[in-house]
Amino acid sequence: MKIHFLLGLVGLAIGFAAPGFAQEKEADPQAVEQLRAEAKKFEEAYNKNDAAAVAALFTDDAVLVTPHGTFYGRQAIDKTYANYFQHRHSINHVSTVDRVIAVGDEVRAFGTWSSAFQDTNSAPRKDGGNYRWLLVRKGDTWEIRTNTNRSFNFNATN
Repeated sequence: MKIHFLLGLVGLAIGFAAPGFAQEKEADPQAVEQLRAEAKKFEEAYNKNDAAAVAALFTDDAVLVTPHGTFYGRQAIDKTYANYFQHRHSINHVSTVDRVIAVGDEVRAFGTWSSAFQDTNSAPRKDGGNYRWLLVRKGDTWEIRTNTNRSFNFNATN
């Protein structure tokens, strides 16, 4: 468990430090629109509680960093969302892309999210937070290589 935490921490440090070493620039408007379309696909799959569709938006070697842990690979991400959707049913998840930066062949998207959901054992609840995606182009689309997700309301009981 400690090694996964350490690897996740190292990955985050590299992910945040890399822009200082690479040529960073605002993404072109077409890429920004494509990323907004990807965020919309994420929303649609999430609101359908469809773990496989959410996971399909990630690369095979993707990393998902959440308050609940760090998950490596599309298969683990699929399993993580499937488990999440068994306990919480999304009512209305909304993602907003606030900024897109191009770094070499990759883009970084920064945004916010809000979610209304129903726990299996409680009344409807709301949460929100921010995210950072590192995306890579695959054909005509973008895939998420890293999703770092932070909840504003996270605590040990969430």
